[in-house]
Amino acid sequence: MLYLILRTRLRFGPYFRAWMRSLDSRNRWPDTPVLVVCGATATGKTAVAIALAERIGGEIVNADSMQVYCGMDIGTAKPTPMERRNTVFHLLDIAPPDQQVSVADWKRGAEEALGAIAARNRIPIVCGGTGLYLRALLDDWTLAATPASPQVRIELMGWVTHSGAPWLHEKLKEVDSVTADRLHPNDAIRIVRAMEVFLTSGVPISRFQEEDRARRQPRAAIRFGLTLPRPLLNARIDARVDKMLDNGLVVEVETLLQQGYSGELGPMKSLGYKELVEYLHSKRSYVSAVEEIKANTRRFAKRQQTWFRADLSIQWLDVSELNSAEVAAQIFNAMAPEGYRAS
Repeated sequence: MLYLILRTRLRFGPYFRAWMRSLDSRNRWPDTPVLVVCGATATGKTAVAIALAERIGGEIVNADSMQVYCGMDIGTAKPTPMERRNTVFHLLDIAPPDQQVSVADWKRGAEEALGAIAARNRIPIVCGGTGLYLRALLDDWTLAATPASPQVRIELMGWVTHSGAPWLHEKLKEVDSVTADRLHPNDAIRIVRAMEVFLTSGVPISRFQEEDRARRQPRAAIRFGLTLPRPLLNARIDARVDKMLDNGLVVEVETLLQQGYSGELGPMKSLGYKELVEYLHSKRSYVSAVEEIKANTRRFAKRQQTWFRADLSIQWLDVSELNSAEVAAQIFNAMAPEGYRAS
């Protein structure tokens, strides 16, 4: 019933305008192959990208869907002010938590950043663990052409607030089981986006993604993935969560709530934030929240690994016994045939 009501709000104007913008963006790709550092959370991607940027004269384009939001620093493992002092980063802190950054928004911003970096004769390095962002950019998906309706999105978020993300996830199963199967029931922002696309167009977002894959146009990029054995990765995840808490993650979440950002916002339902919002609202104990953050992060890392393993163009590096400088050196040596050199 929900989607029958909302489909009456169908508008093709946003669809057409987004499609026109997507045509505009397809020429913004550097002549030099773009470097990519990807992998699951807690594999040390940012430190490696910084070491690599320092070695080759590069600038880093963020490909983490949560690091785009202002004020969400500790819980997203955003590069610190010290790390940003000597390395230029792009697409960090580009929106407040109550302003959604879509895949299409990020893709346009990334293309513009890559073009600007190359124009300065610097080396572009795309770094992050959001697989959908990377695939949309590197395979030149036309996700900008998927329909959007802010009004439908607002109504859907209202349903999430009223009935919960798992309830809307069940509704998504009825119209797009492919997308529902790959999304966590609490992943409100992506569930809402998938429902928004269906209610606005009558077509599941998975269908748009299938068409993108069929029209796949891989762009010039050298892709490196960082990997760790599962037991070591899980231990790193647990240690990183503990470090985030020691560094003030609870205060960060509390500050965001005090600034008026609702715990029902998509970014506030991301890893670490959702659980601590529940703790701060007395819905669970601190110990329970911490255990849940660690467990959810381990599950998230497993999904990331599955996603990235499907990309056969990624060159995998086991970083178990290596520090960030050593990993950067391995990447640099692997790049030599492409004509890269230290700056």
